[in-house]
Amino acid sequence: MPESITSAPSSSAHDTSADDPVDTSRRIRLTMLGVMLAMLLGMLDNMIVGTAMPTIVGELGGLSHLSWVVTAYTLATAASTPVWGKLGDLYGRKGTFLTSIVVFLFGSGLSGAAQSMNQLIAFRALQGLGAGGLAVGAFALIGALVSPRERGTYQGMSAVIMAVGTVGGPLLGGFLTGHLGWRWSFYINLPIGLIVLVWLQLMLRLPRIRTKARIDYAGAALLAVTICSLILVTTWGGTQYAWDSAEIVGLAALTVIALAAFLWSQTRAAEPVLPPRIFRSRNLALSSVLALVVGVAMFGVVSYLPMFQQTVQGASASNSGMLLLPLMLPIVLAAQLVGRVTTKTGKYKIFPVVGTAGIVLGLSLLSTMDTSTSRPTSSLYMAVLGTGLGLVMQMPMTIAQNSVEMKDMGVASASSTLFRTVGGSFGVALFGSLFARQVEHGMRAAHVDGARADSAQLDPSALASLPPTVKDAYLDAVASGTHTLFLCGALICLVGIAAACFIKEIPLRGKPTAAPATPKPTAVQAS
Repeated sequence: MPESITSAPSSSAHDTSADDPVDTSRRIRLTMLGVMLAMLLGMLDNMIVGTAMPTIVGELGGLSHLSWVVTAYTLATAASTPVWGKLGDLYGRKGTFLTSIVVFLFGSGLSGAAQSMNQLIAFRALQGLGAGGLAVGAFALIGALVSPRERGTYQGMSAVIMAVGTVGGPLLGGFLTGHLGWRWSFYINLPIGLIVLVWLQLMLRLPRIRTKARIDYAGAALLAVTICSLILVTTWGGTQYAWDSAEIVGLAALTVIALAAFLWSQTRAAEPVLPPRIFRSRNLALSSVLALVVGVAMFGVVSYLPMFQQTVQGASASNSGMLLLPLMLPIVLAAQLVGRVTTKTGKYKIFPVVGTAGIVLGLSLLSTMDTSTSRPTSSLYMAVLGTGLGLVMQMPMTIAQNSVEMKDMGVASASSTLFRTVGGSFGVALFGSLFARQVEHGMRAAHVDGARADSAQLDPSALASLPPTVKDAYLDAVASGTHTLFLCGALICLVGIAAACFIKEIPLRGKPTAAPATPKPTAVQAS
């Protein structure tokens, strides 16, 4: 359970001081600024790296391992999130949160210094371990610092962070890659992270609270094995290994066995990672499907759309960041609209239904792009997809939290985050497998030898040096690969429409009524 700010007896002279509420409120606002900045670190990272990926592959090579640069990060994030949450319960929120920032920064520095694709993948996994703590720690700290009645005050700050992350990430990634080099896509985290560390060390004060909660190590390990083996099947199947090969069949069997063992362990664990009881709620189960769909669409598009823009449409790394604005701006605007309407009316079902339909339509439109597609046309397609994503993006968390009792609020939030992360990992891995295979087949069909085809590596500067026939064949192959992955994504997201239609609209809970004689929070002690 999240920590809460304890209150001293009302007779305390210190608590009745007139200055305390002002000081506490001011300190909380300043502390929340640091927490939000920490959230921005994790949110910016994939957006920045997605824009830099073509240049990274151009320098380090390893096109077939491209998806693992993102997948290693998201897998590590998913697997570590429940563990970080339990560590916060056992050893204190502040120390755990600061430790996760240090791990994230360490991974960022190593990623920027990577000399091969394998090194980059390994260091991104380390970075992802820290990101798991950033996500769960930030939400836990909000719960610890702010009472439920007051949390609406800080929603505006969250909206700003969302806007900066979704819109600013691709722009910053394009600028850094085009002017300072792709390594600064990772190095930029270091100065920001150091500021956050110092800020929170000075401003964040929490009571020293210990609970007897135990970490479900077995459940976390089995969940990690299940996710990793599933992603390996989608990544390697049909490309590195045949679908009926011993490796793929073995991984598929491992996925099933690990999943069965995980589900069994959750019925036996004292503090399960995902308590089975919460999934008895139909809405929570369906909201998990929505979270999965959002993850597939969002991570897949942001990871592979810049490749089409830079390779086929000839955009520079910095310009491709600007060209993602038609996707990102509708997400922010639509999400703001959804938040205001649901807060005012308490109704929400129309948004996931229309939003998932918009996602399917947007992906279908993107799948029609070829070498002749203009930038205004692709921008229109992205705007359709972005509007759909914005309408549904907040809904899985909202529906999940509204489907459980207050005591399960934290685990419901964690499950929604987990499914979105798994969806992102699955989407990137599957899209990467389909894309690499289609490009390879396209080059073979054009009778281009493998060495000359691989020399392009999705790097625009390398493409310019290729003979015209090889360049044209490569551009056609990339366009064909883009068509395949977006069409596959649209088919997967059809499941989201079905899930949204079956959701039962339960009016959102209103503001909590004021409890009598609510004690004022004290100036909490540093943990």
